[in-house]
Amino acid sequence: MKRIAKFYKVSEEQFAADWQEIFGDGGGLSHLHQRYEGIRLPRRATAGSAGYDFFLPCPISLEPGEMAKIPTGIRVEMDEGWVLQIYPRSGLGFKYRLQMNNTVGIIDSDYFFSDNEGHILVKMLNDGREGKRVELAAGMAFAQGIFMEYGITEDDEAEGIRNGGFGSTSGSV
Repeated sequence: MKRIAKFYKVSEEQFAADWQEIFGDGGGLSHLHQRYEGIRLPRRATAGSAGYDFFLPCPISLEPGEMAKIPTGIRVEMDEGWVLQIYPRSGLGFKYRLQMNNTVGIIDSDYFFSDNEGHILVKMLNDGREGKRVELAAGMAFAQGIFMEYGITEDDEAEGIRNGGFGSTSGSV
């Protein structure tokens, strides 16, 4: 196996800023330091697992049709030529139809250097077709990331530099 990446926690300040932006004052600011300290780096469950489990920093509850944006507190540094693809845990999708709002999260190698420290945020959706409320506890594995190598075309001339988080490269040509 190639070793091409390393997970880190974002700074406590970045985690707090993103937490406040997502949850405002209603997200348990008094316990934010404890939530930050409790962040677990993604890991594989078995030697044969392709996916690195991402763990919830707080409990979430989603009624059918509801979404939640989750600040994972995680960033990843990886070699150029690799991408981290994030998917929901298959068991949660099977049991509850829990999905990612954008189907698959794509974390590019240069995202690590973005203005938000490369903080990986995951937006989950209970699509509601099962009619079940989804209750997930803090510390539970809810998403999985898989590293994939990619190629570029022979005539590729991309020279843009990332300067932000989600959607920051959409205007690049």
